[in-house]
Amino acid sequence: MKRICFALLLLSTNIAVAQTLPARWDELVAADWPKAMTQSAGTCILPIGILEKHGPHAPIGSDLIHVREWAARATKKEYAVVFPDYFYGQINEARHQPGTFALPPTIVWDLLQATCDEIARNGFKKIVIINGHGGNPNLLQYFVQSQLNMKRDYAVYFFTPGRDSAYNASVQRTRKSDPAGDSHAGENETSTLLYLRPELVKLDSAKIESGENLRRLAIPNVYTGIWWYASYPNHYAGEGAVATAQLGKVITENTVESLAKALKAIKADTKTIALQNEFFSRVATVDGAPLSSSSVADELAKLKTLLDKGAITKEEYNTAKKKVLAN
Repeated sequence: MKRICFALLLLSTNIAVAQTLPARWDELVAADWPKAMTQSAGTCILPIGILEKHGPHAPIGSDLIHVREWAARATKKEYAVVFPDYFYGQINEARHQPGTFALPPTIVWDLLQATCDEIARNGFKKIVIINGHGGNPNLLQYFVQSQLNMKRDYAVYFFTPGRDSAYNASVQRTRKSDPAGDSHAGENETSTLLYLRPELVKLDSAKIESGENLRRLAIPNVYTGIWWYASYPNHYAGEGAVATAQLGKVITENTVESLAKALKAIKADTKTIALQNEFFSRVATVDGAPLSSSSVADELAKLKTLLDKGAITKEEYNTAKKKVLAN
């Protein structure tokens, strides 16, 4: 009897494991694609890292490790499909260091746009970019804003972790170095790696090089591309040697929880794409851009809805209506 019960328990466990829907795009089977699309509400995470030196002690793929782990942990709380590791971004400032993979700027941009387009072609209407590289935010914010350059049937969201007062207090109690100088491969980043992948960190090598700001360039009120190299020629900013897994746990858990909440809100979001459509309807009335393949009646109905909502004036409505009828 005990053997039968054990066998049934083992069978039910195996069935439960087999029925678990993978979050990673590359681990899904084609037969489960519709189920993944439904469970994710058409939401796909694009985790972006970079390949670059992280001081003398942390792995070159540290940024990839971070976004991979954040996505894996968050999707256990709130399901979404996770695109395979993506390591193409802005990293020209580290080209003098071994292990850096830096593509030409136009390729970086075009590849990111093509990737989003292809994710959307597979049915995802909500693409959530999560970033692990400090040199990417300006690029990514501009990229997201540039999606308004032309009408698309999907939306791109750029996730930024929420840091509340409780989190800040916990970090302050735990950290050991000055946060002002903790920027790259320093205490924060090394701590999260010690928490996530301790076997990849060589903490005893963290003092081989200096992560001090050398302040070799001081021109007030200007920005120049060489600023990072001028300050941190070793491509290391902070004190990795004082890192702890305890601090890494605090940072990671906050990031994962914040991402899970963002995913839940994005999956429920019905306004972003609707507002994009409204925006492009108004763009068409201004620049005379070709209307979509919708019928004239549909276009007139959309304009009437905008007028009723007060989104356009009566004069704008009449002007747009003439253009629709003229086509």
